[in-house]
Amino acid sequence: MTDSLIRGRLLSFKRAPLAMTDTDSYLYEHDGALLVSGGRITATGDYAQVKAQATADVEEIDHRPHLILPGLIDTHVHFPQMQVIASYAGNLLEWLNTYTFPEECRFVESDHATRIATHFYDEFLRHGTTTAVAYCSVHKTSADAFFAEAMKRNMCMVGGKVMMDRNAPQGLLDTAEMGYDETRAVIAEWHGKGRNHVAITPRFAITSTPGQMKAAEALAQEFPDLFIQTHLSENHDEIKYTAELYPEATDYTDIYARYGLLGKKTLLGHAIHLSEREADALSEAGSIAVHCPTSNLFLGSGLFPLKALRRREKPVRVSVATDIGGGSSYSMLKTMDEAYKIQQLLGERLNPLESYYLMTRGNAEALGMEADIGTLDIGSMADLVILDAGSTPAMRLRMETVKTLPEELFLLQTMGDDRAVVETYVAGKAMKTGLGGDEMQTGAAVEA
Repeated sequence: MTDSLIRGRLLSFKRAPLAMTDTDSYLYEHDGALLVSGGRITATGDYAQVKAQATADVEEIDHRPHLILPGLIDTHVHFPQMQVIASYAGNLLEWLNTYTFPEECRFVESDHATRIATHFYDEFLRHGTTTAVAYCSVHKTSADAFFAEAMKRNMCMVGGKVMMDRNAPQGLLDTAEMGYDETRAVIAEWHGKGRNHVAITPRFAITSTPGQMKAAEALAQEFPDLFIQTHLSENHDEIKYTAELYPEATDYTDIYARYGLLGKKTLLGHAIHLSEREADALSEAGSIAVHCPTSNLFLGSGLFPLKALRRREKPVRVSVATDIGGGSSYSMLKTMDEAYKIQQLLGERLNPLESYYLMTRGNAEALGMEADIGTLDIGSMADLVILDAGSTPAMRLRMETVKTLPEELFLLQTMGDDRAVVETYVAGKAMKTGLGGDEMQTGAAVEA
């Protein structure tokens, strides 16, 4: 493979920014370049200095005046929910029972799972996302399709076969033993193959019996290096029902603690309505509360106290995510736009440097993968996104008055979408250009 020299304006974070003026928290090169060899970044910085390190036959790609950032990272998505996004419902439990569970039953069919996997990866690459943490369905076929497609594209992905043995349609139920056995099979077949990472995935306490929670605990003990993902405290009705199912637990968080599922590699989707005791427990365990702003607003679940959780005396680790398909956009830019608005409603400020840190290095740190993804550091995989803040007429007009980098980032976050993504690279290979896939069938005309 020929080395490549990718030129443009570089932006990469060294740590979480403390303020808009915290220029020490990030690297910015107005005329920068990345030298890529074997899918990894081997030099980064000023264009002239990096070019001097390249061989004469290097392939040079000029993205000026666009921004080059690490590929965006999404820490909570549902792979089988692409065809239920934008489904009208009043709240979480109604939405799950009316749309989501029936749709996920279809993933028992390998052809359907494979087809949706193709669209899933196309859509995320179109929006500049190069790594995601995904729930598959309860069927092993869905996990097989998810990981096979990731390997085809050489993408760093985390995913898990969902475990659920109650409170769902028959076609979506496994058993404690089956959930354990099939998760073990997925681990054997896919974990560490290519850039794949398997997550132990009990959907949430409502859909797992105590027996299945014990099976998840057994898996966590056998495979301590694996991620664990589940849901926590998204909706008040959900919390109440969970307490009824586990009356012996102190609270929702205590259920997962009792089964040994809290730790530094545990990702807890939503975690909006936490008591102080629960926040302390997450902090002490090092678990991650995953903020899903478009989903929380769409389903009316609540306002996630991102800033308050991070500045506690016992701070809670936080990551950000789309939560497709409860979430309403595949775009991490739109995700952070809604995150900003939620903090506004809570009387807080989320500056654009923080937003871009969170969806790059911040999410990588939550996954413990910052040595490999989420930065433009030497040695990192060349997973990149190229952003154009003048991608639409309205954005170009606004750019005429933009004077600073934070202003440009905020414009991209507020008005940008997949059109702002010029290109997405995975391990140094351009992936967005020419994305296709089979045509989605429109179906019959609907009735008024």
